[in-house]
Amino acid sequence: MNDAHIHAIAKELSLPAPSVSAAVSLLDEGATVPFIARYRKEATGSLDEVAVASVRDLLNQLIELDKRRESILASLRERDLLNDALEKAIVAAQTKADLEDIYLPYKPKRRTRAALAKERGLEPLAVRLFAQTGQDPQKLAHEFVNPDNDVPDETSALAQARDIIAEQVSESPILRSAIRELFTTKARFRSKVAKKKQDASEATPYRDWFDWDEAARTIAGHRALAMFRGEREGILSLSIRPDQEEAIRRLRSRVLKGRGKDSEQVGLAIDDGYKRLLAPSLENELRTAIKIRADEEAIRVFTNNLRELLLSSPLGQKRVLALDPGYRTGAKTVVLDAQGGLVSHTTIYPTGSQKQQDEAAATVRRLVNDHAVEAIAVGNGTAGRETETFVRALNLDLPVVLVNESGASIYSASEIARREFPDLDLTVRGAVSIGRRLMDPLAELVKIDPKSIGVGQYQHDVDQAALKRALDDVVTSCVGAVGVDVNTASPELLGYVPGLGPSLAQNIIEHRNAGGPFQDRKQLLAVKRLGPKAFEQAAGFLRVRGKNPLDASAVHPERYTLVERMAQSLGMTSAELMTDGSARERIALDAFIDDSVGLPTLTDIMAELAKPGRDPRPAFEIFSFADVHDITDLHQGMHIPGIVTNVTKFGAFVDVGVHRDGLVHISQLADHFVSDPASMVNVGQHVMVTVTDVDTTRQRIGLSMKTAPLSTE
Repeated sequence: MNDAHIHAIAKELSLPAPSVSAAVSLLDEGATVPFIARYRKEATGSLDEVAVASVRDLLNQLIELDKRRESILASLRERDLLNDALEKAIVAAQTKADLEDIYLPYKPKRRTRAALAKERGLEPLAVRLFAQTGQDPQKLAHEFVNPDNDVPDETSALAQARDIIAEQVSESPILRSAIRELFTTKARFRSKVAKKKQDASEATPYRDWFDWDEAARTIAGHRALAMFRGEREGILSLSIRPDQEEAIRRLRSRVLKGRGKDSEQVGLAIDDGYKRLLAPSLENELRTAIKIRADEEAIRVFTNNLRELLLSSPLGQKRVLALDPGYRTGAKTVVLDAQGGLVSHTTIYPTGSQKQQDEAAATVRRLVNDHAVEAIAVGNGTAGRETETFVRALNLDLPVVLVNESGASIYSASEIARREFPDLDLTVRGAVSIGRRLMDPLAELVKIDPKSIGVGQYQHDVDQAALKRALDDVVTSCVGAVGVDVNTASPELLGYVPGLGPSLAQNIIEHRNAGGPFQDRKQLLAVKRLGPKAFEQAAGFLRVRGKNPLDASAVHPERYTLVERMAQSLGMTSAELMTDGSARERIALDAFIDDSVGLPTLTDIMAELAKPGRDPRPAFEIFSFADVHDITDLHQGMHIPGIVTNVTKFGAFVDVGVHRDGLVHISQLADHFVSDPASMVNVGQHVMVTVTDVDTTRQRIGLSMKTAPLSTE
């Protein structure tokens, strides 16, 4: 363990060093973030998942910095360029920018203008000019004239000497740091429409940024990502720089020593060095920094939305009739049993001719009666509202729920779906997914790439590796929070259990298929390649409904003996303790504190004993849209219910049942100032909104959650 890393992380995250040290040790041992946060609270001082993940990510950054440091040192040693002072400076560098600044003058590079000038013997001239002793540049340059070596006259000699000075200025760590600070604090993010693109149809989405200018330091991530995309597509031209005159003035004040003709030459070199070398280099740095910041913001929005969606209310184990609507091809209709197994499938035409509608009504009634259906799920895509209206009109006295089907088509064509239903059409698989999503959103959504679920913000523009890591973290966290029944879970759901992964998940399925349901958690140790370490990490998140009630709870097997001691202290069994609330209240927790168990763990255990295996997700609530089906049904001032489908940094998108989400701009989320939409709404939330604007041409709907949305500010 690197003590310097521990202290750096503790300082950066404002966390106690002992807590960071413990978290790092556990991570080094292969512990997962959810396991550390839930089952190692005494060691870490009760760091939550966010803090542990931050420790992990920052540790990885520091490790990468160390690797880069070692690579630079090795390169310098190999080329015999390393001296004590340089090594000391490299070892002391605390940031990647500082490290690269130190290395820049020694970094192997292509044959630059300065390198060619040095090959022609002009470095001594550059040194004399840079000394600025008041000498005549023309006289200094005369002795370096050599027509046979591409230095035909004094003017050429001076120009090439200036190239050397320009490169030295641009590579000076001190000067780069000074100008970097100017870029960081005063750069402007400017966007212009590219020539001949102003009237192009593909430029329409970028019209807001045809002539844009704002401080780079405070630019919102979603705007930056949008303009970066516009630049990539050749629609926009971007510049992210501070005032050029101020930058050059700062450089000149630090470099120039006098007003002689040699200083004039140095001044010309400074101007050229800034415009040709330093400004482009620092602009690229700033672009990267802005992109990283914007990526982090977008990923944070995406992960927050995904968490809310994954942890949305499950209907539970009910027999469900599910429909994947369509106009021409009809509605693929399936019946699922309480475990999500496919019982029946057919196609009906609820939006067709009257005869087809009558036949569809008869089919639905028959399926409901034959299979004792308890709820009906309707996909919210094409013909969704019309199909929902049709089903409701049948008066079946059953809950009818419009289900967000984003990603269902991705699942339908996936290898997972083909493996589950090799003989079914894609659309039938989609209907199955819609029904299962109503029963248990988490269990079904883990089968779909999170990027296909539709709750992201510029998700295709951000660092894809960082996005995948963050999304995987969220899915794993949600799966751990809910817990997984090892005897009914799919391999995809088991694969996200902390400590398992796809390979062990498949081994569990094969063991279950061969030997029947697991009777207790200990049997997991018989699964191929599932050793003590994986068992330690995963067991607390797996549920086995067998003889020992603790196996169906979040109490970790390593604490079973502790629970038994608690029960024995009252003269009862663990099972009796779990059902006797008054008995649990008589337990003095302090009596069970020892070197490995403290009050945080004991408190968690008591809470779990009170409600073993408790599902943290909210109770399911039936939602119904207003009697609107198309954007033309909306008018200004209409007050209607909706469901939040996506939360971004600039507002929230709400489905009001017209096949087109409306936008509640951040300024319309509340009567008071809102800095972060996520503080007001979350994905899946049921809200009441007022229609403020309907643009049928551009298919845009403006909504408000203010009490007086039409008032002007």
